[in-house]
Amino acid sequence: MQQFPRLVTEDVGRGDGPYQRPKLILLDDKHWSYVQRRYHISPRELEVAKLVCHGLSNKEIAEALSIRHGTVKTHIKNIYRRIHVKNKVALLLRFMADVSKLLSESSGRAIVPIVDAEA
Repeated sequence: MQQFPRLVTEDVGRGDGPYQRPKLILLDDKHWSYVQRRYHISPRELEVAKLVCHGLSNKEIAEALSIRHGTVKTHIKNIYRRIHVKNKVALLLRFMADVSKLLSESSGRAIVPIVDAEA
């Protein structure tokens, strides 16, 4: 199997390359509040869930919240257990589906608006 040079992986998520993290807000504070109540997520677990949904790695989450990497893994494991998912993508999709369902029930729409963070 081919090994990629170390420099390629160090630049992932930084700069203007093809792997930069998108600047989108998929869930606003109202949506996060709903998710927190629905799944009985602690305030710290909610912070971790938000950062997971922004695409941060466990290491980046640990640095952002000034906690240990193992603590991040424990929080994520607890969130997965409560929400009945097995990975970060499924976590985001579950949150989006729940919020979309909430919006469709309240306004007759099934679309979650995507807001550009730069706007």
